[in-house]
Amino acid sequence: MNTRSRRTSDGGRGAHVLLASFGDGSRAADTAAPAASPDRSERTARPRVPRRGRAEPGHGWAAVEAACRVPVYRTTTGEVGGLFPMLAADGVPAVGARMGYDALSGGAFYCHPVEWLLRGLATNPNMVVFGEPGRGKSSTVVAFCLRMMLFGIRTLVSGDVKGEYTPLLRALGITPVELGTGSAARLNALDLGPLAARWPGWSVARRREELTGILARWTRLLAALAETQGYSPTVTDELVLAVLLRRLVGGDSGLDGDATRLRPITIPDVARALAHPDPDLWRHARFAGEREFLDHTRLITDALSNLVHGPLAGLFDAPTNVDLDWDAPIQSMDLSRLRSRGDQAVAVALTCLGSWSSMITDLQDDGEVRIVVRDEVWRQLRLGLRAVQAVDSDLRLSRAERRIQLLVMHKPSDLLSVGEAGSQEVAIAKDLLSLCSTRILLGQSTRVADELAAELALSEREQEATTGWAMERRGRALWKIENHPGRKVQTVLSPTEQRLFDTDAPLRAPARAGGRRVGAAR
Repeated sequence: MNTRSRRTSDGGRGAHVLLASFGDGSRAADTAAPAASPDRSERTARPRVPRRGRAEPGHGWAAVEAACRVPVYRTTTGEVGGLFPMLAADGVPAVGARMGYDALSGGAFYCHPVEWLLRGLATNPNMVVFGEPGRGKSSTVVAFCLRMMLFGIRTLVSGDVKGEYTPLLRALGITPVELGTGSAARLNALDLGPLAARWPGWSVARRREELTGILARWTRLLAALAETQGYSPTVTDELVLAVLLRRLVGGDSGLDGDATRLRPITIPDVARALAHPDPDLWRHARFAGEREFLDHTRLITDALSNLVHGPLAGLFDAPTNVDLDWDAPIQSMDLSRLRSRGDQAVAVALTCLGSWSSMITDLQDDGEVRIVVRDEVWRQLRLGLRAVQAVDSDLRLSRAERRIQLLVMHKPSDLLSVGEAGSQEVAIAKDLLSLCSTRILLGQSTRVADELAAELALSEREQEATTGWAMERRGRALWKIENHPGRKVQTVLSPTEQRLFDTDAPLRAPARAGGRRVGAAR
């Protein structure tokens, strides 16, 4: 006796029993009996496939005929979610950095802002990260940058305020640029970078175009720095700065860009030239005399001079003396040494680095996609209208310049405190969120979550995820891509990453005071 007949004789259900249970018993009996072989005409008239399919593995056999009426039920999506809790919407493409897993579906979650842009999920590649301290904000950002290196995407940290990215750089064998007390490193905010070396090989038209762009960027930077000292430059001030910068850099020998070489300049050079103007300068700027020129430019001259002797002293007031390896997967400017100088010094440094890094990366012209991390960007935004406009411009040009601008902030109110209520800088700062298609929302208090819900149009469930689920474990975040439903993602770190990204290590280190361990028994 074969296996099939033995299993049936032992009490198992055969095919005819199954058909009798779930279908028409009379037809089941007929199917159990051997069928007579029909003639040719009968074979051609019969359907090629039985109504219930062929009773063979993989041939779609069904116990219920397709013609029978199936009961239909009406229900809400909330009830369906209770009946089928593991069902979820289609996930993002499985390409890019694998950040962790989707807590709803259990599947892996990948992030690649450029691919999301190309596939129509987003309108720009920029990202913004919100989160309270200690919720895994920094580790999420560092993990994203590290894992995107596998796809050839390099990272530039435009100002590491707390030194949180330095352990990663040292683990990769890269030395960060440390600025501040005790460091001999200098970065000239008006550095020509690759422009000086490429200048001789360019045509006159290319020189004119590049020089005009660089001078406009420098003029905006100097105007923004003057605002940090409480002076808002006028249109005439900006005209004077543009004329002066062109003369200092060597463009005065050929105002159309046909100078044979360019001279490096620094912010102290600009301050001295304003204080002791050349007669051709005030004549070209259409002043009646030197005294009128000095009286009009006194405030902006004093503002720049104060920076040279104040927050910028020993930072951006001398020629650049460090070389960045642009073939390295990541570069960082460490500003942790500046914390002793106060918030204004850090904000001024972030403004200079933002302008410098944008110009240097643009001049690289290597076609590479780069991530530009702007940590503690709210400090820079509080410097004034021109500082806000500079960040806004970088975000708007990210697609053309092949940049992924990544802003790191604590809460939306950081954008509302950049100026007076109803001011232009506040209006521009609030619109920055619309220029970041990818929003990563880590755990927040209820009050901050209400602000996020209002600014980002979060649903009630999405808001609850930031105040409840995301607060239960570090690294949990609601990833929201523009108007698509938010995804609850748990970032997963390897043991090596946990060691490198541990920003709480200084708190766990045994602190000592006077040679005795703090908290030790006396």
